[in-house]
Amino acid sequence: MTATWDAVATRLVAERGDALVRYAYLLTGSDADAADLVQDALVRTFGRPRPQLTPDRAEAYVRRAVLNAVIDRSRREGTWRGIRHLVAAPSAIESSTSATDLRLDLAARVRRLAPRQAACIVLRYYEDLTVDQVAATLGISPGAVKRYLSDALRALSSALERDGSPRQRRGGADVRA
Repeated sequence: MTATWDAVATRLVAERGDALVRYAYLLTGSDADAADLVQDALVRTFGRPRPQLTPDRAEAYVRRAVLNAVIDRSRREGTWRGIRHLVAAPSAIESSTSATDLRLDLAARVRRLAPRQAACIVLRYYEDLTVDQVAATLGISPGAVKRYLSDALRALSSALERDGSPRQRRGGADVRA
């Protein structure tokens, strides 16, 4: 039984090894990745005895293992693409003094909003709740939440310039700080 199993593996690699690597290359576009995938697929297929395995069935097993590995890799890379920006370190760390000042100024401005406007802003943008969740939390309608958010954002944005620097009011006219 083991001799037959070993013979099938040896025959498959000798006769169809290059075709399997070409198949993996078509899926990956890389010679090194293709060879690694075929090696891993061979180990998965022949890692345990399969007594009824013929060379044709063995090739089908290996091809399927290669395809599954490519699909799994693309899923992992897709997941990584979605989150890698969270772990990437910036090349230069900028001083956060101006950003801190802006956050403190913005926090003070939020505290000056009407209580429901401030609550809607905090729940929506700090707690990251949906409009419906904010409405349920505050016991008001989603339309009212949208109105409070609109009014609050208008009040907050009127106090900031486009580049993020706060405006100061002097005698009814806006002046850059």
